[in-house]
Amino acid sequence: MKQFIYADNAATTQLSKAALDAMMPWMLGEYGNASQPYSFARKPKKALVDARAAIADCINAQPDEIFFTSGGTESDNWAIKGSAFSDAQKRATITTAFEHHAILHSCYAIERLGYPVAYLSPTEAGLITTKELQTVISDTTRLVSIMYANNEIGSIQPIKELCEVAHSHGALFHTDAVQAVGHVKIDVQELGVDMLSASAHKFNGPKGIGFLYIRKGTTISSYLDGGAQEKSHRAGTENIAAIVGMTAALTENCKAMDEYIDKAYRLEKRLLDGLRAAHISFSGNGGDNTLPGLLSLSFPGADGEAILHRMDLSGICISTGSACNSESTEISHVLQAIRLEESLAKGTIRIALGKNNSEDDVDRIVQALVRIVG
Repeated sequence: MKQFIYADNAATTQLSKAALDAMMPWMLGEYGNASQPYSFARKPKKALVDARAAIADCINAQPDEIFFTSGGTESDNWAIKGSAFSDAQKRATITTAFEHHAILHSCYAIERLGYPVAYLSPTEAGLITTKELQTVISDTTRLVSIMYANNEIGSIQPIKELCEVAHSHGALFHTDAVQAVGHVKIDVQELGVDMLSASAHKFNGPKGIGFLYIRKGTTISSYLDGGAQEKSHRAGTENIAAIVGMTAALTENCKAMDEYIDKAYRLEKRLLDGLRAAHISFSGNGGDNTLPGLLSLSFPGADGEAILHRMDLSGICISTGSACNSESTEISHVLQAIRLEESLAKGTIRIALGKNNSEDDVDRIVQALVRIVG
């Protein structure tokens, strides 16, 4: 039987044992509702307080600036729609053409309701420049939303500089940091952002839980109506087990981040060196500053879908682009946005190495690619 290799960690990650162990007591013994006044609710209530504080510490925020959500998609929806719906003037939102669909579809939704939205174009290297933002932004802009790092090509954006441009025009700044949190250092004070989205399953936490950082003083509409949870901003009984699991996973990743980053870049280099040694023709996407372990590779004249399926037959999981659009065989909107030549775009795959991958995994990935595209 073939050894299984998972190399699509940008799509989701394996739940860490630390997260699982942290979750178990809250699913079995301590299952109380944190909103109730009796003594059985005290431990869940304290778990919420502790989790909020621990997550805030990981991104240099204040505990009461952390709002728990069902994941990155909800956090993104809340940031875009909550900002728009709190603005009676219907001022403009600015985002980019290669955001995750959670942002793009939220923007399309508010456009249908009469809120103007502008879409910035990235460079061919996958960057949004301050110059590009300056050409579109005005003093009537309400919100700028630019992802921290692209989920398909890994390009890391100059968020701090872009945020400064937004603030100079009186606009709020949100960043979808779903791919970055838990993988690179995030300091919301240093970045200056007003809102930041994160999702636990991207950093070895459970699925169905995430958070939205909202800086104190930021005006935003409530996302869900109902009870008074999350300071009456996001109703619904808190999923204590998932919140505790997310906290354990993020804390574990942040403590070992330097080690993880070093390992990811070593594995990247080994993979690329292996392809070059085999004289495989390919090009990389996303520029020089990308997320550790995330590789977008284009093989001229190849078919990305065919590569994916043949790799799968070899027991190796990779992607041809965003896993959230896995049913589509069209060239992804990200590759279109960076104006990648069609022949290269059709032969593009994404390999996302994680902390559980090894050198042996990388060698087997190289061997499989050499057989398929060589």
